[in-house]
Amino acid sequence: MEKEEILKVIEKHMHKSVPGITEKIDPEKKFTDYGVNSLDIVEVVSGTMRELKIKIPRTELSDIKNIAGLVDKFVAYSPK
Repeated sequence: MEKEEILKVIEKHMHKSVPGITEKIDPEKKFTDYGVNSLDIVEVVSGTMRELKIKIPRTELSDIKNIAGLVDKFVAYSPK
């Protein structure tokens, strides 16, 4: 799965889960730069995993620093 495709799905779930986000998502920014709290992150990640049919262990998500890191994690767990 391509990074651009994954980023679009994450962006969709951020717009859906976090009120007030209207701009295009910059993957180099942190979630907190968009006012996303920990519960919002759980919703975004869970929604993205369901839509992409990718299961990532929660322990693998603790080291993510920004949105690009989440995209990379989804790429790593995508079916080859």
